[in-house]
Amino acid sequence: MEQIDEQKIHDFVNKAMGDIGAALTSSLVVVGDKLGLYRAMADSKPVTSAELAAKTETSERCCREWLSAQAAAGYVDYDPATGRYTLPAEHAIVLTMEDSPACVIGGFQAMTAAMRAEPKVSEAFKHGGGLGWHEHDANLFLGTERFFRPGYNANLVADWIPALEGAKEKLERGATMADIGCGHGASTIILAKAFPNSTFVGFDYHEESIQRARERAEEAGVADRVTFEVAAADRFPGTYDIVACFDCLHDMGDPIGAARHIKSALAPDGNWLLVEPYANDTVEENLNPVGRVFYSVSTLVCTQAGLAQGCGHALGAQAGEAQLGDVVREAGFTRFRRASETPFNLVFDVRP
Repeated sequence: MEQIDEQKIHDFVNKAMGDIGAALTSSLVVVGDKLGLYRAMADSKPVTSAELAAKTETSERCCREWLSAQAAAGYVDYDPATGRYTLPAEHAIVLTMEDSPACVIGGFQAMTAAMRAEPKVSEAFKHGGGLGWHEHDANLFLGTERFFRPGYNANLVADWIPALEGAKEKLERGATMADIGCGHGASTIILAKAFPNSTFVGFDYHEESIQRARERAEEAGVADRVTFEVAAADRFPGTYDIVACFDCLHDMGDPIGAARHIKSALAPDGNWLLVEPYANDTVEENLNPVGRVFYSVSTLVCTQAGLAQGCGHALGAQAGEAQLGDVVREAGFTRFRRASETPFNLVFDVRP
C-alpha cells in the first residue's frame, strides 16, 4: 500500500482553498467592474466602505464585505488604523484602464461567463460533440473583446502590421482586408481608423456579434469603409490583399479547410496575419500561469467550439507554433514566419 504523505495533503488542501478563493474573487471582480467600484477608487485615495457606497450609490454593508474580500485577495490595501481601503495605482491600471495593454478586466467577465456553461460542458464530455461558441452566455463575447482589445490597441498598428512583409505599405496606399472571426469588430475598427485609404470587411458566423460590430463601426465613424457580414471562415466571399484571423483559428472545427479558403481568397502577393494565443509546443512548456488560463478556457470554450463543428480537428487554445505551421502548410501555404509576440499572443506572417 502506498504510504500517504500527510504534508502533501496539507499543502494540496491549501492550494485547493487558494483556487476556490480565486474563483470567488473572479466573481467579485466582475461585481466591482459592473458597479464602478474600482473606477471610484482609481484615484488611489483611501476610502471607507461608507464613502465608497456613497460614491457609487450602492449598499454600505455590501461594500464593506466586498472591500474586506478584496483586501484578503490582495486587490486593495487595508489600513487598520484608519479603517480605509486603497486601490494601488498599479492595480487600477490593470482593473480600470482599458486602453492599457496591462488591463485584464475583460478576462474576468469572459471567464466567469465561460464557467456558467459547466453543465453543458459536462454533458459534452460524455458525447464528445462539443458546445458551440453561440451557445455561451453573452458576457463571454463581451468579455473576450474587452480582454483582447487592449493588446490589439497597443500592438496591432504599431508592431504587428509593420512586422508583416509589405503589409503596412499596402494599407497606406489603399488595400482590401478581411478580418475573419471578427467578433464585435474591435480589430477591424482599429485598422480602419489607422489606414483611411483602405477598406475592410469583417466576417463572423455569429449573427449577434456581427450586429454589434456594425453598431461599433457607426459609433467609431468608419462605417463608410468597414462592412460586417455573417459568414463562416471556410465560405466567406471576395478576394483580399490581406486577411487576418485574431485569436480564432484554434476555435474552428476545420482549421485546415479554413486556411485553404483563406489562401484562395488572398491576392497572389497577399499576407495572412495569423494571431493566436501564446503557447509553446509541448504541454510541459505551457505549465505556467498563462497556460493555466488558456488550457482552462480551452476546455470550457475553444476545444468545445471546434468539436461542435463536426470535423474533429479541435486545435484548442494552446496549439503552439509547430501545430499551427502544420495546418498552414497542409493548406498549401509555403511561407510561415513568427513575426511578433506578446505575453498573450503569437503573431505570424503567412504567405501563399
